[in-house]
Amino acid sequence: MQYKTLMAGPLLGCLIGMFPCLATAGPFADDMARYLVKSTSDADRTDLIRWMYSSMSKISAEARNEIDAKAAKLYTRLLFESCKSETVQSVQNEWPETIQYAFPILGQVAARGLFTDPHVVAAMQAPQKDIDQSKPEELLALAGKK
Repeated sequence: MQYKTLMAGPLLGCLIGMFPCLATAGPFADDMARYLVKSTSDADRTDLIRWMYSSMSKISAEARNEIDAKAAKLYTRLLFESCKSETVQSVQNEWPETIQYAFPILGQVAARGLFTDPHVVAAMQAPQKDIDQSKPEELLALAGKK
């Protein structure tokens, strides 16, 4: 049962990591979060973003299985190999808050990388060309800011 909790925490934590983190952390959780970030490559973070996106998207079972398998492999490597000693220390001293704090930080770092990608920035700005520019000006005037 504790193994399922150990794995569910990071998975949910990364999804929550897309939003501001509300959990407080102790020094071991801070260390674990830093080590998780340090132990992931750009490709790892891309896989993590794909997993977060796929969890909110309607995709084929085959695609979901492939993405889930990559996420599971990443979590396994991070928790039980790359960051094993940090995980052990964190769990010994601050469990369960450690996992609930550290993985959302990794999710936030991965998302930050996504939103600084030039292709993503361009795509996010694309709808602006279709916005009636008189509307924001009207809003600012109503608010007394123009």
